[in-house]
Amino acid sequence: AIRWMSSLEAKFEDAKPKKPTAEKLEHLRKAKINHFRNQHKISVQGADLPDPIATFDQLQKEYKIHPKIMENIQAAGFQVPTPIQMQAIPVMLHGRELLASAPTGSGKTLAFCIPLLTHLKQPRNKGFRALIISPTRELASQTQRELVKLAEGTGFRIHMIHKAAEAAKKFGPKSSKKF
Repeated sequence: AIRWMSSLEAKFEDAKPKKPTAEKLEHLRKAKINHFRNQHKISVQGADLPDPIATFDQLQKEYKIHPKIMENIQAAGFQVPTPIQMQAIPVMLHGRELLASAPTGSGKTLAFCIPLLTHLKQPRNKGFRALIISPTRELASQTQRELVKLAEGTGFRIHMIHKAAEAAKKFGPKSSKKF
């Protein structure tokens, strides 16, 4: 069958909304994410990077963060993740390696402590299971304080070792707390 139509009808026919292709949708999604990163001054390098998060609630929904840790984040007064947290937390939760740089006070400690506790899942009596090395005693103290607050009620034990001789006595072979 042959169908006749005027050129006006043909233009109207072409103007019907077309379904966006998967490729087009993915392109739009990436453009939206790039806009979000630019807006928050997040610059990234690497392939196949996880999307940044915009809220701490996304951690619960997308990454199943321990409910007590989520509670502790709120109790500490953290409402919205900082730019370093927005991108670094998802990267580490995906088990990727990360080298990050951000100014003092930007939330780097929380950015690596949340994934650390999440990967450990729950406390076990297996000795030290994670090690954080700090360049100064002050930074080590700050990191310990943050971790203690974040891990409260989860059963994790957070230790700070600042003198090797003391640590050898406290955790060495003759101690009941062998590690």
